[in-house]
Amino acid sequence: MSRPRLIALLLALATLVVFVPVGSHSFVSYDDTDYVTENPFVKNGLTSTDLGWAFTTFHAGNWHPVTWISHMLDCQLFGPNAGAQHFVSVLWHAANAALLFALLLRLTQKIWPSAFVAALFAWHPLHVESVAWIAERKDVLSTFFALLTFLCYAKFAEAVRVKSPKAKVFFAWSLLAFALGLMAKPMLVTLPFVLLLLDFWPLNRVASCRLQVAGSAKSNLQPSTCNLQLREKWPFFLLAAISCVVTFLAQRQGEAIASLASVPLLYRLENTPVAAAEYLLKFFWPVDLCAIYPMHPIPVWQVAASVAALLAISVAAWRGRATKPYLIVGWLWFLGTLVPVIGLVQVGGQALADRYTYIPSIGFFIAAVFLLNDFSARLQPPKMVAAGFAAVMLTGCILATENQLTFWRDSETLFRRAVAVTQNNDIALVNLGVALDVQNRFDEALEVYRQAEKLKSTRPQLHNNLGNILDKLGRHDESLAEYREAIRLRPGDAVLHDSAGSELAALGQFDAAMKEFAEAEQLDPHDAQPHAEIAKAFFLQGRDAEAVAELHTAVQMEPDNFQILATAAHFLAANENAAARDGQAALTLAAKANVLTGGHQPRVFDVLGMACAETGDFANAAACAENALLLAIHARLPLTNQMAQRLELYKIHQPWRETFRATNAPAKN
Repeated sequence: MSRPRLIALLLALATLVVFVPVGSHSFVSYDDTDYVTENPFVKNGLTSTDLGWAFTTFHAGNWHPVTWISHMLDCQLFGPNAGAQHFVSVLWHAANAALLFALLLRLTQKIWPSAFVAALFAWHPLHVESVAWIAERKDVLSTFFALLTFLCYAKFAEAVRVKSPKAKVFFAWSLLAFALGLMAKPMLVTLPFVLLLLDFWPLNRVASCRLQVAGSAKSNLQPSTCNLQLREKWPFFLLAAISCVVTFLAQRQGEAIASLASVPLLYRLENTPVAAAEYLLKFFWPVDLCAIYPMHPIPVWQVAASVAALLAISVAAWRGRATKPYLIVGWLWFLGTLVPVIGLVQVGGQALADRYTYIPSIGFFIAAVFLLNDFSARLQPPKMVAAGFAAVMLTGCILATENQLTFWRDSETLFRRAVAVTQNNDIALVNLGVALDVQNRFDEALEVYRQAEKLKSTRPQLHNNLGNILDKLGRHDESLAEYREAIRLRPGDAVLHDSAGSELAALGQFDAAMKEFAEAEQLDPHDAQPHAEIAKAFFLQGRDAEAVAELHTAVQMEPDNFQILATAAHFLAANENAAARDGQAALTLAAKANVLTGGHQPRVFDVLGMACAETGDFANAAACAENALLLAIHARLPLTNQMAQRLELYKIHQPWRETFRATNAPAKN
């Protein structure tokens, strides 16, 4: 095996070893629910219906079908196994490390600087978020295609130089890789500019445009060279423009783009240089890393210092363009690939994010490592000294990465870390509350939400979550007040009106509840949830026939919504009112819900057991109840006692019955 191939293999294997701990990590509640654990299209695996959804949906505020397909393939192969899905991300990251080494070696012909850049990229703790977070698969996946884009482009440039007929083939492959990368994560929209940078160095395809190549006093190319390079890349710019439009539409529909009122333009302009400077500091001193960096007022001195630092580096890189062209290329790579995520168009509520450095860091590492290589060539230190310096740096990166990986093992640990290393982090507190809620630690979750409330958070999610917790604790009046506050902050959210209506129904205020459900229907006529909530309210009033009609309406509106299917099946299978029961319909709905969830949802299995028992199939009812109980215990879900009671009933051939009417509500059937 040749030395370069051996180095590439060792880089990949070492990266796998460094990130081995993620194999024992769980899913986190931060976007993993949207991307995998509660996404029925993804959990189904690779089906024609779900593939169609991947190419047509704006779910989660993005259009990235390649990313969706990647998650679907994981679920097809591994089911709900979080460790396996984590390790797939590690495999992509390891492949990226090897690809980056191969790319730089082809471009520069310098083996050790190329290997050092690839190792820094692979083992730097800033990249833990991109690798250890399943929902951020789009980072490692899009970068894989970005590196393929560069590699094919380098082959294209070589073919053009020798006038090979293969040039068009390599160009087409490069364009295809770029398209796939955009369909994995649209952050790649500035890659055509990176191709122009590579034309300048190290491909040396541009020797004019007022940029003199090292050692040349006068260009021997025509001044039109730069225009030629721009025209050559029009297909890349066209794809980037289309991606920008689609991404804007997706994020606007998903309400991911913050409004000017919530994040003023002046703040975004101030935060842009500060965030860029923060990233530079974290390259050198990666401490206090976490998943969420909240927005805070920025002192004027910090803005001025950041601008001065960025300008100073820019001037130095520009002045060194003739003798050290890698400086301007690496620096502009860093700045240019940050542009889509630097916050000028604010997406989300974070001031900055570790994941945003995944591709930009390559440019910085190129500039820094090749500058060190030049100094080393000039000073000529003993090889052992140079190797020792590199080993110390990489060891430090690995140790910091191992430490950072520990904070990603589960949701609670992740958000406690964010709360510990930041100040007034209401986003982290809200997410910590969710993590505690999922574990049924309702009192602790309520306390955390109250801490966020003290920060005068204006996030509707906080009040919605408070309402959910208070509802579970039976404090319906307080829950309703929280939903009312959430509605005040986001009046156009149909889900919030549904929740408020549900609380009003629980309080016996049925007329007011119906008004909320009607408002939810008006806001989102295609949402089946209001009909499911109306059905619950009718059951509470003893209006079972009307309730059943609403259930059927909900199912007809969203026939692939497993939650709606399970809710309808529950009411149809277990109602103590025989006139409202329909065991066969319940069985059909529950079986479909079980297929949609891949047989991994305890509540669905529980309802399927009820439906089997109602149809007299007690053997399957008991088997379903056992599965539901095992899954619920594993997930630490509540109601395991009731599941156990149902199992005992099925063993003696008795179905499960429930009273859905409110106390003293007369039956009207």
